[in-house]
Amino acid sequence: MVQHETANLHVIVAPESLISILGVVYVHKKTIDNGDMYFTPHGLPLASLLAVENWYEKEWFEEHREHLQGTGAVYRVPTKTIDGRSIELVVKNCRVGEDVPLDTHTLMEFINAEFNSPWEEFSLVMELREGKYGPAGVVINTQEPLAIYVPPEKMQLWQSGRSRSKINKIKARHPGVDLDILRQYKLVYGWIQGKNVVDTFVDLGLSAEELSVALEPITRKAINDLDKKGYVVADMKPAHVILGEDYTKVIADMGMSCGEAARTKQVEFVHGLVEEGNYSVVDYELLLRTPLHEEEVKYSRRHSYLDDQRDRLIPTPLPPYLQSMEVFGVPYIHGHVESTGGQLWVVGRNARLFDYFLPERWRRTVSWRLSEDNEVFYTVTKDNVHIVWKTSRVGETPVSGPSQDHVRKAVEFGFNSPFEEFAIAQFLIDKGIGAVYVRAIYMTGSEKVEQSTDRRRYESHKNLAGPDGNPILLENRNYISIRGYFNGSDSWVADQKGQLYRPIDLVSASAKNVISPSEYEKIFGALQHRLLDLGYDGSLLEGNDILLALDPAGAIMKDATGGFDARICNFELIRKQ
Repeated sequence: MVQHETANLHVIVAPESLISILGVVYVHKKTIDNGDMYFTPHGLPLASLLAVENWYEKEWFEEHREHLQGTGAVYRVPTKTIDGRSIELVVKNCRVGEDVPLDTHTLMEFINAEFNSPWEEFSLVMELREGKYGPAGVVINTQEPLAIYVPPEKMQLWQSGRSRSKINKIKARHPGVDLDILRQYKLVYGWIQGKNVVDTFVDLGLSAEELSVALEPITRKAINDLDKKGYVVADMKPAHVILGEDYTKVIADMGMSCGEAARTKQVEFVHGLVEEGNYSVVDYELLLRTPLHEEEVKYSRRHSYLDDQRDRLIPTPLPPYLQSMEVFGVPYIHGHVESTGGQLWVVGRNARLFDYFLPERWRRTVSWRLSEDNEVFYTVTKDNVHIVWKTSRVGETPVSGPSQDHVRKAVEFGFNSPFEEFAIAQFLIDKGIGAVYVRAIYMTGSEKVEQSTDRRRYESHKNLAGPDGNPILLENRNYISIRGYFNGSDSWVADQKGQLYRPIDLVSASAKNVISPSEYEKIFGALQHRLLDLGYDGSLLEGNDILLALDPAGAIMKDATGGFDARICNFELIRKQ
């Protein structure tokens, strides 16, 4: 057990219940209905009140909930009284994957706006509350993010209200990792005692025209304050601006004298409060960083990433929610992926690298397919890290190749597991043979649809167990391997500020006359011979499995001996003799 200190309380939690998602540490607990609850540091001291039976029990919730204005399912509900205490909550259904209903003007300004995932929303709100970016004198007050509740049931697609076209796009881009979109996520915030500025002015009796005039500077002020702190809300409305309960009482008392002068004084008082920053902002499902802030965060995280990647084999302290393990001699940082129910193995001993490869950092970014035959994609993650991800074909039977003999040999051998691929790649790098950098292995939380036709790898791996005691290679899961986008060595890239190299495979390099046919044969043959010398059969490699790199002027990157720096990028059919 460890002590988790928050809100001046010491709460005892099991280390295995601590998880980190996008920089926010949660305590994960199973609920009485077999759902999942993720407590933030703000919510953990309130865990007994936030237990689902104390606010989401069907009769209680339906009797006590108050639907709040807006287009989504957002409710205010009190908890039951526990140990003489009850609190007010705001409970909202996450609308990730749904179409964003923006007006025409807003849509033109935020044409690519999408609802945040629950983890992204909480991460941004926590970041906004910290207020590290922008002028220290500007403070944005928000609701306290308390917990994320995931009910046990999976919705049918027609129940979800989510766009089928969006679902299909995700399926096409990211096979095997999209079924969590049928899970319902309920975000639980603390209620701010007070009133929004629209209701405040309506209660003062302002006409529609007066209301519009009175609200305009308030909305502008909130937008400007958010901008100064590096954030924007794509659908910012005056109803999102909340005045605290103490202020609303003062405003009400000022109106006791009645008359036009009193009402003018009340409106001016509200404007003064907002101008001095005495307000809170609510509704964060379309909260974003400003482009400038986003670029600075990406730049900072990318350079931190490059430094950590260069030092990936240097051990760092391990938080309780991560474990260190080795598979076939390759060190990994292992942890669960709570957003999808999957698992992640990140190469190295540097725990800081784990968050960079969480699927929410790369699976919703635009991907470019790199192969007509295989599920191989290139993308730039939300941290501006260039990666290539590939769906493993372990368990499948090879059906195509450049010749019948190639197919026969491939069927005889079978596809390597991603763990075998990574071990081969790391061994080759250690022996000085060019290979792309392998980064991480992601196991999906959802079950794969297709049946395995080659079970040999599952049998050979059945005694390789993870920290949870289960085999690391499961027949009913898909695996995605993530490797670096080859644009130079880690140590070289980490020190660069200008343009990097760009990869090109041997087939494309030959077709574009970057290399001659004789150079093609020389490079390909040399790698084959070096593999054989180390006891590996690379006869099933093809020309597009080997990469060169070009500098901005089009010159081919050279190795330490002055020869072409060629890198193997596909290890699924390399066999140890």
